[in-house]
Amino acid sequence: MAERGEEQQQGTGQKITRLLAVGAAAGVLVAGIALPAVGGVGLGIVSAANEVNLKPEELVEPPPAEVTIMQDARGKEFARFYQEYRRVVTLDQMADVMKTAIISIEDDRFYQHGAIDLEGTIRALAKNLSTGGVSQGGSSITQQYVKQVLLNSADTKEEQNKALEASYARKLNELRHAMAVEEKYSKDQILEKYLNIAYFGASAYGVEAAANRFFGVKAADLTLPQAATLAGAVQDPNATDPNLGRKQRARLLERRNVVLDRMAELGKITEAEAAKAKATKLGYKGKGFPGGCESSRYAYFCIYVRNEILSNPDFGKTAKERLRFLNRGGLTIRTTLDPAMQVAADRAIGKWVHASDKQVAAEALVQPGTGAIKAMAASRRFGGDEDRNEISYNVVADAAHGGGVGFQAGSTFKTFTLISALNKGMKLNDGFNVGASYNAPSTAAFRTCAGEPVGVPGHSVTNDEGSPGWRTLQTGTWGSVNTFFLTLEERVGLCDTVKVAKSLGVHRSDGGKLIENETFTLGTNEMDPVTVANAYAAIAARGRYCAPMAISRIVDRDGKPTVYKPKCRKALDPQVADAAADVLSGVFTKGTMSAVGGIGRDAAGKTGTTDAYASAWFAGFTPDLAGAVSVGDPRGSQKYKLSGVTIGGRYYGSVVGASIPGPIWKDTMLAALRKVEPSSFTPVDTARFGGCGESCRPAPPPSEDEGTVDGTDGEDSEGGGEILTSPQQ
Repeated sequence: MAERGEEQQQGTGQKITRLLAVGAAAGVLVAGIALPAVGGVGLGIVSAANEVNLKPEELVEPPPAEVTIMQDARGKEFARFYQEYRRVVTLDQMADVMKTAIISIEDDRFYQHGAIDLEGTIRALAKNLSTGGVSQGGSSITQQYVKQVLLNSADTKEEQNKALEASYARKLNELRHAMAVEEKYSKDQILEKYLNIAYFGASAYGVEAAANRFFGVKAADLTLPQAATLAGAVQDPNATDPNLGRKQRARLLERRNVVLDRMAELGKITEAEAAKAKATKLGYKGKGFPGGCESSRYAYFCIYVRNEILSNPDFGKTAKERLRFLNRGGLTIRTTLDPAMQVAADRAIGKWVHASDKQVAAEALVQPGTGAIKAMAASRRFGGDEDRNEISYNVVADAAHGGGVGFQAGSTFKTFTLISALNKGMKLNDGFNVGASYNAPSTAAFRTCAGEPVGVPGHSVTNDEGSPGWRTLQTGTWGSVNTFFLTLEERVGLCDTVKVAKSLGVHRSDGGKLIENETFTLGTNEMDPVTVANAYAAIAARGRYCAPMAISRIVDRDGKPTVYKPKCRKALDPQVADAAADVLSGVFTKGTMSAVGGIGRDAAGKTGTTDAYASAWFAGFTPDLAGAVSVGDPRGSQKYKLSGVTIGGRYYGSVVGASIPGPIWKDTMLAALRKVEPSSFTPVDTARFGGCGESCRPAPPPSEDEGTVDGTDGEDSEGGGEILTSPQQ
């Protein structure tokens, strides 16, 4: 047995001598080839090392994934995104004891050797060859850094496996890259890069994230036992992950003490300091990482921004590139969200609709002239917990921004027919007689923009309260008279009304094409608050349409800012927009919002109620801010109507635009604009729109139906007798 052991020892010595000879012949330090010998194959590879071209090979170093931060307009963080939770810091932002600990346990001759450590490798190789396994590693910190870069660069599972495979080819490849890294960077730079890319377990990447996750401190503030713990974790972070349970924590504590012993052995700390540190508890805190939209206090706005980045080619040519940009970019995203206006919307909604109600109220605020979204709020919390009555999609936005199919917009669409009439030269007091019901005279009465006839001749659309008589652009709008607007749409043309809506950015919430039918003006298309609010904001901006804008600036990981400006165009003749604002301002004083009242400054808007009270809306604006509020039941608005319901602790026989959406809008605006100096609408051009033209007739004596509308329901049920109904929401 002794003779056999002697032979084995001699063989090991010969192998090491051979390795040294190969290293000399190759002109490099060959510690990178210190791998476990497998059935003698290892020696064959080593003996052939002089035939391997061991020259430095440039390492492609994409920046490691970092946390992306989302901020409100004032710079306060409200969400984070990450594929790997990492915050890159400089070497001087790391405690000296952390640097000492990691070098002591991983590569104690780091500052003395080049790409590889010959002494350490020979020691590890001798141990591995004598045991037939891997009991010691021989990789330098530089080699470990290279391995982490290659692993982090892998996009597919196959590439990841290749970066981790136990092969001599991989080790030789790492060695070539390590040689190039040593030529390119100083030792301090390499150490900094390594500590920022290393994985420590518990989903913490980089020493800054690990210090916070493990102990709730910054890397600069790590103590001796804390630093030793993190240094011990990098060898096998999954086996020592303290978040997985007691066994893993026990292994981590054992590794910490190994590091402390090694530091004492190397004279970096005293035996007494090591003993004192070993006597302390592990101290793992498991501090959670902030992040994601679900945990954000501005969840709906967060979802909108996330989906804007993931769908907008400005942030990457492909979906994969955009996802990588968001989750790995280390970005600071400044949004347009105004926290004061957001609070105003949240409080107003909470006053009228409870979070526990099955019905949901949603509101968006948009700045006229820029399209900047200032707030997005809803009565129900975002999330997937049905027991807590959470809602799992962005009820404030369209499907492209995480939303659903939306709710029929009701009479908010009558505004587009009004504008179309003004475009064609009708004056404010132009009008005509209408009956209590409307019947399309022929199939040719309404044609789509493709020239196709739509509608069913003889089908009756009514006003529930009955409003026959003479109606003008003003009185027809103030009373929201269905039969007036169907007649008006017939006269100005369905296609022209559709074109006005499209010019103001109107599109279906589900992403489909607008349905062009005779009841288009009654709002049979499903919409979302952001789209409706933004359309009305264009009227407030005197016809200047700006695409909805949620991101104002992005600063990349290197501190380079990219500023995003409004994307605007002329959608309406400014004088037409002024005239429309003038008519819509009367809704507060003489129309369907008269019982609710105004806000003490120039304001205009339109209520909306759909067929059989499936949903209710209010959309309105001042020169400084526009907003839209929807109320409906996401379980299916056609099945779960807003009639005979209790919402916000109040019973409603029927919910119309002025009963819940209107008051929410009013309360929001009063608070949101409290510190904003009032602005005035541009007066209507009376020479162009005043009086009446060809459709001028003397109005009959006022009847009970005319003038201000009874504030109980606030308006006619504008969808009464509509031809189309929407699918369940």
